Order: sequence, then C-alpha cells, then structure tokens
Amino acid sequence: MADRARTPRERYREQTRGEIKRSAVRRLAEGGVENVALLRIAKEIGLSGPALYRYFGSRDELLAELVTDAYQALADAVRAVDLGGGGRASLQALAAAYRAWALAQPHLYLLIQGTPVPGFEAPAETVERARAVLGPFLTVFAEGRPTPALEPLVAESAAWLREDAAVAAWVERWTELAADAPGAAVALTGAVTAWPQAHGVVGLEAAGQFTGMGQRPATLLPLQMNLLADAFRLP
Repeated sequence: MADRARTPRERYREQTRGEIKRSAVRRLAEGGVENVALLRIAKEIGLSGPALYRYFGSRDELLAELVTDAYQALADAVRAVDLGGGGRASLQALAAAYRAWALAQPHLYLLIQGTPVPGFEAPAETVERARAVLGPFLTVFAEGRPTPALEPLVAESAAWLREDAAVAAWVERWTELAADAPGAAVALTGAVTAWPQAHGVVGLEAAGQFTGMGQRPATLLPLQMNLLADAFRLP
C-alpha cells in the first residue's frame, strides 16, 4: 500500500523542522553546544519563540534529534564501505570512512562521541544507533582468529552474548553466526576493541589535539588498525 500523501501542513512542518535543525547544526559548528539556543534560532529563521516551541519543545529535544541524525549519517558512511576484500583491507577501509566522516563535520562527531553535554540525556535509541555504526566491523572480525592474549576479552564477549538478547541479535544480524558460535564472540570482541582504537585517534584529531605534534593521525590510525588486525590474525 502506498504511503499516504502528506498534506501541505505536514510538508510545511517537515520543512520548518529541517530549517531549525540546519540552523542548530550551523550554530553547533560555530560555537559548540552552548551556541545552540532556541530563541536565537527562532530569530535567525524568522519565527517567534513560541512558534518555534511548537516544533521542538526544548533544546534537549532538538539536540536529541541532532544526535540521532548524526549517528545515522555516520552509520551510513561506514555501511557504504565495500567489504568484499575482507580482512585487514576492509578494516582499514572502515576506519578510513569513520575518520573521513568525523573530520568532515567534527562538531557533529564531538556531539555524539565527545564530552557529554551537562544535563542532557541522550535518546533511548542512541545505543542502537551506535551499534549500527559498528555493525560492519562485526562482519570483518567474524573471520578473526584472536591471539591468546585476547582470550579474556573473548570470554567476556561470550558471556555478554549469553546475557543480552539485543546484543546477540545484533551480532547475528551482521555475521549470520549463532550467538553461541565461537566466531560470534570473536566478532563482538573485535568490534568493541576497534571502536576505542579508532575513536582514540579520531576524537583527538577532531578536537584539534594533534596540533603541534610530530605524529600525523593519517599515519597513526592505519597503524592502530594493523596492530589490531595482527592481534586477530586477519588476513
């Protein structure tokens, strides 16, 4: 059945919400979260304060939507990577796509991966959105054969899969492995290990922390991924 055609009022509402979000993203880029103020946004786009509150009831409601949009965009960027090569080549490609998205809009990356906003509670679906970003990493690490040093982490992952049905379903969806299969715990270990490795480099770079240093993030991140590939014996 075809979707119901939107009414002019619905189209106008969607257009206005989009305009509000674009203004908020510009302000975020210019001055951080503190610069995202609903009354200033209302003035910029030609709405009264009370009128804007009909679209977003609070700044936190607006931020919540920016967070979910940013996670979706990052997930789309990572999922666009061709994993046909498998192994470390795919891992490097995923890390490169992650970094490229973050550096193209560091204000959005730091919104979702930086210092938590005081008093702001992320929407409930944030965890699921974050898992969508890491999903392709599961696919890559499912073929890993971890070194003995990783056994404690793999054991923790196996216990996590037994205890958390949502995590088990997530891993099964991306690897097509049953949650109790040995490879599922390996895939989960790889994905949750790759995230802090990638974020450690990318987060510092997005925040400008490599300024004045001799090392280049473009060199450091591939090295980190190669060390991780070695630990999982990826081809």
